[in-house]
Amino acid sequence: MTGTLIFKIIVVLLLLAVLVSLASGMFFLVHDKGESDRTVKSLTIRITLSIALFLMLIIGYFTGLIQPHGISPELSETERALAK
Repeated sequence: MTGTLIFKIIVVLLLLAVLVSLASGMFFLVHDKGESDRTVKSLTIRITLSIALFLMLIIGYFTGLIQPHGISPELSETERALAK
């Protein structure tokens, strides 16, 4: 496997971990009714994972592991007329 593929797999796994942590936080919020600190711990983990994901994306961009697609919308007829 190439480094790019491994990097993308790690990013997807981090994203899934963020979603699982968010879901567990919601579960604990509903079922604990404020009697434990499991909700706070779960959301703290989610924030940590989100920051790690953000840093991974920045590192991937600057190292060239991921690249923007460069998709640009086409100009409408009005915009083309105004550009002339």
